[in-house]
Amino acid sequence: MDDLDRRLLDALRDNARAPTAALARKLALSRTTVQSRLERLEQSGVITGYTVRLSDAHERGQIHAYVMMTVSHKQSAAVVGAIKRMAPVRLLQSVSGPFDLIAEVVAPSVAEMDTLIDALGALAGVERTTSSIVLSTKIDR
Repeated sequence: MDDLDRRLLDALRDNARAPTAALARKLALSRTTVQSRLERLEQSGVITGYTVRLSDAHERGQIHAYVMMTVSHKQSAAVVGAIKRMAPVRLLQSVSGPFDLIAEVVAPSVAEMDTLIDALGALAGVERTTSSIVLSTKIDR
């Protein structure tokens, strides 16, 4: 992957639905060059899909939080499987440090966030949780 591929990926992060012609104009390339690079990035597995980005207005109406969890190692797979079935969990990452997992969660109200955090803490194998509510987003790439 070279600098041009990285610039193309950055442009797709801004708008994954941008037509090839618009990407070509933005990057000052031919449409054919952009199309062939996209195909190569897809075939090599760098690009595995395209996604929806929700509007800032919609996202501002949601409560966002990060829930850090300490998990019993013997029950780690079961905890991950249970969390995978929880739709409000947008992202779950295994991390180093004092916690084992960090979940990015979203709920439409404080009451629903409270219920969600309680549900995560009540999972068999979750030993401890610590939560941080997002107050504002400074950078979103």
